[in-house]
Amino acid sequence: MPARKLFVPSEGNSLETTQPVALISRQRKRESLKEKSARASAISARLAQAYPDLEVPLEYETTFQLLVAVVLSAQCTDSAVNKVTPELFHRFPTPIQLANTSLEEIESIIRTLGLFRAKARSLKACARQLIEQFNGEVPGTMEELTTLAGVGRKTANVLLGHAFDSPGIIVDTHCKRLSRRLGLTRSANPVKIELDLNKILPPDQWTGFSHRLIIHGRRICHARKPNCNACVVNQFCPSRNLTS
Repeated sequence: MPARKLFVPSEGNSLETTQPVALISRQRKRESLKEKSARASAISARLAQAYPDLEVPLEYETTFQLLVAVVLSAQCTDSAVNKVTPELFHRFPTPIQLANTSLEEIESIIRTLGLFRAKARSLKACARQLIEQFNGEVPGTMEELTTLAGVGRKTANVLLGHAFDSPGIIVDTHCKRLSRRLGLTRSANPVKIELDLNKILPPDQWTGFSHRLIIHGRRICHARKPNCNACVVNQFCPSRNLTS
């Protein structure tokens, strides 16, 4: 069975998450919710034209493997995760095998990844929770997913969007930075950002919009030197040229 591929946002590094975001001083008047929603829809449409293909290779075959891969992807590249998951999935294809192995054995497979010891602990604990609380199955709600070790709202929204066809805004460091630069939120809190974006975009755009913001942040709207001249949403951005 061929491996499925999934776009997964990176956590980024500590430098990016602490960079100041340009004030949205170009907005001369406070936008109404209707006006902001219209601008967000225009941004969404333009990004969809620029980035029609959302997939970056993160390989998995089952929902459990997807969960494991996303947990491992924190502060790692997809390619780095893909190098360790074939052996990990071969040796521990289900929560039972993973829960019953030693931390040292998990660590030996994923040791090339950042934070491998913490991730090994999370994976083992998560597998145990799946067995004891969810009959060995990955749950399909935000409330249940976020009770699992190593799973926050970002990881849960990735799983909900791709395994359960339940849309959600995935807020990583790039989505956070761009949402603020674009004046779609004033908050620095990921949960508040998620809620703010939910208010101005229809649910069927949530997953795709956040994915495309992340791609745009990686390629164009960098933390320190955004390439405003190459930005496809420049005309909708109140921070354009203020951050370069």
